[in-house]
Amino acid sequence: MYRNRVAITGYGAICPLGSSAPDIWKSIKEYRLGYSRYEHPNKSVTTKFFGRIEEPIDVSKFSKKILKSMPRFGRLGLIAADEAIEMAFGKESLAELDKYYEPFDRGIIFGTGWGGEDTSIANNGSYMKYGVASPVANLECMPSVGTGLMSINWNLRGYQNTPVAACATGNIAIGDAYEVIRSGRAKMMLAGAAESVLNDYNVWTLDVLGALTREQEDPEKACCPFSADRSGFVLSEGSAAVVLENMEDAIRRGANILGEVIGYANYSDAYDITAPASDLKGRTMAIDKAIERAELETDEIHYINAHGTSTPLNDANETRAIKEVFEDDAAGIPISSTKSYTGHLVSASGVIESIFCLKTMEDDMVPATVNLKTPDEELDLDFTPNEHRFVEGIDNVLNINYGFGGCNSALVLRRYK
Repeated sequence: MYRNRVAITGYGAICPLGSSAPDIWKSIKEYRLGYSRYEHPNKSVTTKFFGRIEEPIDVSKFSKKILKSMPRFGRLGLIAADEAIEMAFGKESLAELDKYYEPFDRGIIFGTGWGGEDTSIANNGSYMKYGVASPVANLECMPSVGTGLMSINWNLRGYQNTPVAACATGNIAIGDAYEVIRSGRAKMMLAGAAESVLNDYNVWTLDVLGALTREQEDPEKACCPFSADRSGFVLSEGSAAVVLENMEDAIRRGANILGEVIGYANYSDAYDITAPASDLKGRTMAIDKAIERAELETDEIHYINAHGTSTPLNDANETRAIKEVFEDDAAGIPISSTKSYTGHLVSASGVIESIFCLKTMEDDMVPATVNLKTPDEELDLDFTPNEHRFVEGIDNVLNINYGFGGCNSALVLRRYK
């Protein structure tokens, strides 16, 4: 069966490191951290480091119709999606979209982990205290509210879905959109994810599980993937989005092709709701099958953007999984965790890290895993500690993301030549 090739023609992002993808990548190149110490007013929250977008977010270009039901996570999504679509189609993006793609040929897959839960809690508090809340409270709490309103904003009338798979969501959004185009069900897809869960209660629910960093003072120990000092992840907020197109259509319209999606896999642990499976099978299957579907061998992967959460269990399990798949090739592949800069954007991680993969190929620069000052002797792969590395010929990259619920996802991206 003929399968369409899938091009990446635009991307956008917002997080505490910057309000656009270029700003964020510049921050990474300058070794900036996107999180800092913050004392939660609720004393039951013991974690002390967060990635928070401190500046007001600018959504002034969007209509009241779009904004009135859109909670913060969706507004972050709008910003990332707008940047991605403008990169792909120019400032008159809607007119350009209409020029090249019929509305039913263009769709959207935009995911989230916890959606508008912060807004839901605020609405519930208002209702409990005053007997009234926002008249659109029901809409604000839908995980799919961002997807639906973005489809309205850009008249995306094709395939629509809202994956909810915790920290694997972003990779799945891209991977599923890739499959939709590859199978001919759409010609253009917007794929992304967004997260903003910084309300006291939502933070506490993660903190009480022991998932968040236990470091109390030192930002360099708050998020230090693959380091012996790691104690949990730093919760951050943000969004990222990419535009995918049928390669033939993208070439025909003269698009600037930024890269190509060539492999995707998604497998389940079916083991535990939070802990990764000790047999590694879900993780190794996802990596192995993504590479196989990309029609590559393990020695043709030139860089791995690891899930790298800075949690004791994940980093150890992930290292073992990479070793099992890559065997003798594992030691020679540069790997890094860019969560050491951004913190953990939860659902948006896979999308923003796919953008970092594209930038790695574009700049021939493997971003360092910062804060890796105390190597864990059992985690003995090349995690590119502390200093960026310039390497020519990074043509195929692997992006790995896992999530609560035992979801394991892997994407293979290729440099477009």
